[in-house]
Amino acid sequence: MRRAARVDSNQLEIVAALRSVGASVFVIGLPVDLLVGYKGHTFLVEIKDGPKKRLTALQEAFFAKWAGGTLVRVDGPEAALRMIGVMK
Repeated sequence: MRRAARVDSNQLEIVAALRSVGASVFVIGLPVDLLVGYKGHTFLVEIKDGPKKRLTALQEAFFAKWAGGTLVRVDGPEAALRMIGVMK
């Protein structure tokens, strides 16, 4: 039986920041945490609670093999807003 994935403590804050500027945000869980749409662009987002947190083996493999659109790891709301170009 599979356990529920642990949610990073900063996920709600990141999701709220993105939605506050008009981004569409869906929590997908696997292979990354979020699917984000903003002004015609799609982002796959992995949230980590701090820059030293490591990716899981599944996430490392996904990051290595992904050949699609923007795939980003963020650790806070500011990084998420920079990702979509709202904050510099």
